[in-house]
Amino acid sequence: MKPILILDFDSTIVTVESLDALAEISLAKHTERDERLARIEELTKLGMEGKLGFRESLAERVRLLDANQGHLETLAKKLKKSLSPSFSAHKKQLKAVADRLYVVTGGFAEFVAPIAALLDIPNTRVYANSFLFDEDGKIIGFDDQNPLSQAGGKIPVVESIAYEGPKWVVGDGFTDYQIREAGAASRFFCYAETVYREAVAAKADSVVYGIDEVLAESDLPTRYSFPRSKINILLLDSIDSDAAESLAAEGYRVEQVKEKLSEEELVKRIKDVSIIGVRTRTKIPARVIQAGKRLMAIGVFSVGTDHVDSAAAAARGVAVFNAPFSNTRSVVELALGEAMVLMRRVFAHSTALHEGKWTKSAVGAHEIRGKKLGIIGYGNIGSQLSVLAESVGLEVIYYDIAEKLSHGKAQRIQSLHDLLKQSDVISVHFDGRATNKNLISKKEFEMMKDGVIFLNLSRGSVVDYSALRDAVLSGKVGGAGIDVFPSEPKSNDEPFESVLRGLPNVILTPHIAGSTEEAQRNIAAYVSARLRKFVAQGETLGSVSLPDLYLPPIQKGMRILHVHRNVPGIVASVSAIFARHGVNIVGQNLKTRDQVGYLVTDIADKVSDELLAEIREVPETIKLRVLNP
Repeated sequence: MKPILILDFDSTIVTVESLDALAEISLAKHTERDERLARIEELTKLGMEGKLGFRESLAERVRLLDANQGHLETLAKKLKKSLSPSFSAHKKQLKAVADRLYVVTGGFAEFVAPIAALLDIPNTRVYANSFLFDEDGKIIGFDDQNPLSQAGGKIPVVESIAYEGPKWVVGDGFTDYQIREAGAASRFFCYAETVYREAVAAKADSVVYGIDEVLAESDLPTRYSFPRSKINILLLDSIDSDAAESLAAEGYRVEQVKEKLSEEELVKRIKDVSIIGVRTRTKIPARVIQAGKRLMAIGVFSVGTDHVDSAAAAARGVAVFNAPFSNTRSVVELALGEAMVLMRRVFAHSTALHEGKWTKSAVGAHEIRGKKLGIIGYGNIGSQLSVLAESVGLEVIYYDIAEKLSHGKAQRIQSLHDLLKQSDVISVHFDGRATNKNLISKKEFEMMKDGVIFLNLSRGSVVDYSALRDAVLSGKVGGAGIDVFPSEPKSNDEPFESVLRGLPNVILTPHIAGSTEEAQRNIAAYVSARLRKFVAQGETLGSVSLPDLYLPPIQKGMRILHVHRNVPGIVASVSAIFARHGVNIVGQNLKTRDQVGYLVTDIADKVSDELLAEIREVPETIKLRVLNP
């Protein structure tokens, strides 16, 4: 028999502790507001952890409330907006099995019943305390004959529920565990979506972070193929909080870490991670990817992906998504702004004034109009810089190893050396692959015009900064704007060291070219959307590791995602398995990239575990994933 679920209310069905919320409402204008709120919060915590008798905790909290009927009505409105995200996401599924749901809580029916009704749980299956009121509607106490007002009172209530099958308890408090401990229920799930209580979790059969986990284990319907609260997402490098919020809203467990993690730290942390998000400080080499046994996807919240081993990711069937356009404008604006500031020697004059020196002079200061800008790397950023630079009067030339369509009047130069010799301003915009290391070094600086303005807002490894230092001190380079460095601090608390510190007319910025609030929001929105679509429907549009495949949402049946090594005959082998099992295929897509193939099959009905096992045993299989509508 399928189990019935005995649900706690506070910090389970809703994200708040209801009496604490009622206290904030009723004591809003009370002279002892802060003292009473602190005491109520303390009593709640002690009661939840089993360090204070429930009856004692409840009586003291109710006494401190100073609440009335009107306050309860305000609370009910607040609680309707405080439904736990997982319960809210699965409202339809919970309503479908409402006859298997019971609410057993030390809270009060006056505010619990209206919320339970949102899930179609009737009052007859809501077991809660009840308040006592005076003739003016003020709360003066509670029904002390109700077993739920007493220590261990949930046990006899659950025992009284007439059901011959298993009873599973879902809650966040010690009183919920007591039901299981007394034998009145066969399983206890510590519900940690809102709050994780270590003392309670230690007693639990399972710790869950969403009601979908419980539904899946009890063979009751869920909204998703796999409980989303089991998908752990680790976001590093101070990724914009919008990303965490949007992913958490989908039911995923999201952890944010501001600091950069070392390779050793990542190997330890990534074992239970399904999705990892990084910017540019944290590297994801093959060793880290191989340690991620549950790793599905990598979100690169920046433009470049050279710090992620995309080939290793592809070999493991891991999708890598980046944001190739989202911060382009931010980088371009900084590059153009620094070119103007350096050409006018504004930074040098500003530094002198801060030192108390008045240096008014036109010597060495030039207009940018009519000068020649040389762009090395004509990708998304380089080409947009080209457009903006022309609008302020710069003549643009560019060099790229690939054939790129010129924008505006920009002219492609056939050799890097020719570009270096002709340019008044040089801006570097290429990636940090190994072959590009120190591409601009002593020899290249010697080729440049005397007094050239030099900008690097791409990767720290592509320029020999010792050679740049010498070029600045000799006057060969008249000014420089540098945003990236070969070795960068892990956090803002670490010191910054560079041979470029203290040089005249040199602007150093801490890798912030793409760090505007607008850019970070755009990146967060774009990469998060790609990750969500990959997890929910298997779409790989924009992936730099797996074949690029657009997929519509699943309408019915099942979608089977098969990542495999790209050899002839895979589609025939998989289709033969479907045919042997009499499966009706309603749609099929295949896309390949280099050594990897991606076969997506939509079928009319669900298939057996035996069929899926056969597909997994196809020799070239890398990864198999199954999705439901």
